Amino acid sequence: MNARDRTDLITRYTEETVTEEEIETLLEEREDPHAYIGYAPTGEMHIGHFTTMRKLADFVAAGLEVTVLVADLHAHLDDEKSPFELLEARSTYYEEAIRGMIEAAGGDPDDVEFVRGTDYQLEEPYTLELYRLIADTTISRAKRAGSEVVRQSDNPKLGGLVYTLMQSLDVLALDADIAYGGIDQRGIYMLSRELFDDDEKPACVFAPLLSGLTGGKMSASDATSKVNLTDSPDQVDEKIQGAYCPQGEVEDNGVLEYLEYLVFPVFDERGEVLTVERPEEYGGNLVYETYDELETDYVSGELHPADLKPGAAAAISEVIDPVRERLTSQPDLLADAYPDTYD
Repeated sequence: MNARDRTDLITRYTEETVTEEEIETLLEEREDPHAYIGYAPTGEMHIGHFTTMRKLADFVAAGLEVTVLVADLHAHLDDEKSPFELLEARSTYYEEAIRGMIEAAGGDPDDVEFVRGTDYQLEEPYTLELYRLIADTTISRAKRAGSEVVRQSDNPKLGGLVYTLMQSLDVLALDADIAYGGIDQRGIYMLSRELFDDDEKPACVFAPLLSGLTGGKMSASDATSKVNLTDSPDQVDEKIQGAYCPQGEVEDNGVLEYLEYLVFPVFDERGEVLTVERPEEYGGNLVYETYDELETDYVSGELHPADLKPGAAAAISEVIDPVRERLTSQPDLLADAYPDTYD
């Protein structure tokens, strides 16, 4: 692949890239640039994480070196979402879940390097550079950068502000040429681009955040707004059947977003098509090779929500099935990480 083709692969199915020109130039100048994504091991991973992690298979295919940071210290700094005594267990669970998602998306998890924040964030030169950033950055700037990521309040805990600076610094500490994350991470990585010299600032690739199945934003605290990686086929079907999916409407339609950003990319990798079963009296089955074809039929009314939902549920369940099996076959992994849920 030439630099343009590699850039297209890196940026497809994304929300925003800052900037494509920088990435293409990087690929022209270097054979194997380095991309990184960080995840704080807090709550259980779900299908929203899967849409983000699926891109790592594209990165590897495009010839990037890829690092996944399991940001254990961050998980405690953000309002103590993960207590210290659970950081090790949750970090182990996150790495296993991410490996499963990469593999289910057609990639090889062994092509990805995993590191933890505690591997390098407690020692020089990281700590000295962090102190420099703390001294140079105002509270208002740190709050603004992390406003979509860490919990906000009128009187924020210091941990959330340090979290933001640490995430910005991780780009430099891990020698990342490309910072990747959800679009909610944009403020933090734009801060990285402000803080560092031109030869150190990262290009950025941002994944979309999926709408919740109940409409609006997906909520980690609302089990009905998302599909969990361990949900059974029946649970997936129940959630999709009850999802907000008004006829002909695309905006805030989580069912369509699951299909666009997860199912069709994975099916394309596998050489599969999406079949929506429909009684002959209503025109018979519909077969879709691309999401755009499906959306066109949905908007026009050719495809009704009552037919879409069962087909979408079956396809989503099929995509998460390898990850579900990987995690549920290790009950101690979940019980150790989330004892209140799996005790």
